[in-house]
Amino acid sequence: MLSTDLRKLLIAQIGHELGAHQLYLAIAIFFERQSLVRWGKLFRTQSAEEAQHAQKIIDFLVDNEVDFDLPALKATSTKFDSPAAAARRALDSERSVAGQFDHAAKVAVAGGDHRGFQFLQWFIAEQVEEETKLQRLVDLIESGINLFQAEAQLDAFE
Repeated sequence: MLSTDLRKLLIAQIGHELGAHQLYLAIAIFFERQSLVRWGKLFRTQSAEEAQHAQKIIDFLVDNEVDFDLPALKATSTKFDSPAAAARRALDSERSVAGQFDHAAKVAVAGGDHRGFQFLQWFIAEQVEEETKLQRLVDLIESGINLFQAEAQLDAFE
């Protein structure tokens, strides 16, 4: 049985994951408006991955017979000051999500919720990968490289 505190955090996390899904879609649109198609594709793929993360949490809650409503989402702007600002926003989002999963893991451990803690391990490992990927993208953009030429290097990020 999942602890009440962890249930609340996981339900909120669905909203965070769907918010990240929207953010990545907004960033994709930002790049596509600048004819940076491969950059847009990269962020659309990331957007779909965030929706899958939300689905993974939903499935876990359903499998554990938790009754819940989906959290409301706020509107997400597709405007960013620059490509670097868009990528930094994505990195900040990943760092925030990592903190949310770390907190949920602490709550699970404190509550003796072994099932919940085990479930969270996948997400914690995933966040290391996501933060590393986004930091590398920020570094690439901030290197001053021409983003059209850099599209050839994006295969390394998929």
